Amino acid sequence: MSSPLSLSLKEARRLALNAQGFLDAKPRGKVGHRHIEVLIERLGLLQIDSVNALVRSHYLPLFSRLGYYRTALLDELAWSKGKRRRLFECWGHEASLLPMTSYPLMRWRMQRAAQGRGIYNELARLGREQREVIERVLQAVKEQGPLGAGSLTSRVERAGPWWDWSPEKKALEWLFAAGEVTVAGRRGFERLYDLPERVIPPEILNQSSLDEAQAQRELIRRSAWAMGVATEKDLRDYYRLDSADSKARIGELVEAGELQAVAVEGWKSVAYAGKELNMPVRRRQISALLSPFDSLIWERSRTERLFGFRYRLEIYTPAHKRVYGYYVLPFLHNEHLIARVDLRAERAHGRLAVHAVHWEGARMNEEDAQALAENLRQLADWLGLAEIHLQGSALSLKAQLAHVSGAPA
Repeated sequence: MSSPLSLSLKEARRLALNAQGFLDAKPRGKVGHRHIEVLIERLGLLQIDSVNALVRSHYLPLFSRLGYYRTALLDELAWSKGKRRRLFECWGHEASLLPMTSYPLMRWRMQRAAQGRGIYNELARLGREQREVIERVLQAVKEQGPLGAGSLTSRVERAGPWWDWSPEKKALEWLFAAGEVTVAGRRGFERLYDLPERVIPPEILNQSSLDEAQAQRELIRRSAWAMGVATEKDLRDYYRLDSADSKARIGELVEAGELQAVAVEGWKSVAYAGKELNMPVRRRQISALLSPFDSLIWERSRTERLFGFRYRLEIYTPAHKRVYGYYVLPFLHNEHLIARVDLRAERAHGRLAVHAVHWEGARMNEEDAQALAENLRQLADWLGLAEIHLQGSALSLKAQLAHVSGAPA
C-alpha cells in the first residue's frame, strides 16, 4: 500500500474552508433562490434548531457565506407548495433541511426507524407498544393534513424534553422518523405534517430504492465533498452514520479509488479526501460570524484539530457556570477562529445586543477588531436592527463601530 498524501494543517484548513463555501466570492447583486439552492447542495444539509436568541440557526450559515439575503427565500425553498419547493426535512445531522434530490438516500434510515433502530429507545418502544395511537394519528393526517401536534390533542403542551410530549406528538415523531409522514410546512416554528405523496414530488418519491450500502456510500461521498478532508469520525458524523457502516463504506470507497487516505499534520487519525485534491488559493479576505450549528464547526473535535479552537455551546449550562455566554458565535477571520461573540437580537428595542467579546489568546489587533465591528454591523442590518448595543467586554469595539455605517439592503 502506498503512503498516504501528506498535508500541512494550513492546507487542511484551507481545503475545509473551500469545501464549505467560504473561499468563494459572495454573489454580486441580490441573492436569489438559485444561490441558496446551490449552496445547500454543496453543504449537503442545514441543521435546524429551535433556539431563537439571535435568529433561527438554519438561516445563519447562508448569511455567513452569501451575505445579505431575504430569509423568505429559504422558507420558500423549504416549505412552500409547488415547484419552488426544493428542500425537505429529515433526520440528517439532527433535524435538518436537505435537497429534495437527497430523499431517496435517506429511505434506509426511515426503514431502520420503523424497525426501532437508530432512534430513541422510548420512541422505539412507542412504535412497538402503541400502534393504536400511531394508526389513529396517521389516519388523522390522511384525512385532515397537514396537521400540527397541537391539532391532535387537548393537552396543554409545554416546551421541554421529548418525554414531556403528548402521546400524539410522540406518534407524529415516530411517523416522521419512519417516513410515513413528512413536514409539509411550519406554523411559526411548529411542524405541520402530511403524507409524503402530498409533499415530495412524484419523480423523487417514486425513484427505485437504493440498498443501505449504496445510499451510505453516497452519503460518505457527499460528506467528503462538503468537508474537503476529514477523518472517519468526521465523515460519519456529518450524516450521523453508525461507526460500523461508516468504516465499511469508507473502505469500499478507498478500494474503488474514490477516496484517498491523507495524513494531516498533527492529526492522530488518518484522514480521507476525494480522489482529486486541488489545493485552493485564497482569493479574498474571509470574515464571518458562525452559527453554533454551522456545518464547519458542528463536530467539536474537528474544530479543535483544524483551528485550535475549543468550542462548547453553553445554552444549557447554568448561568453562573458559563465561561463565554448563552449564545456565542465564533468569529472566522483570515482562516482562523479568532473570537467568541455573545449575541442577542433584542427585537423589542430594535437592537443587536453584544453581551461580550472574547478574543483568542493575543490574536486581537486593530484590523481584527475593525473586521468584527463591520461584521456586527452587517448582521444587524440583515436582521433589521438599527442599533448595536455594546456591553461588558464588547465595549472595546466602541471606537471601531463608530467608523462603520449601517447599510441596509
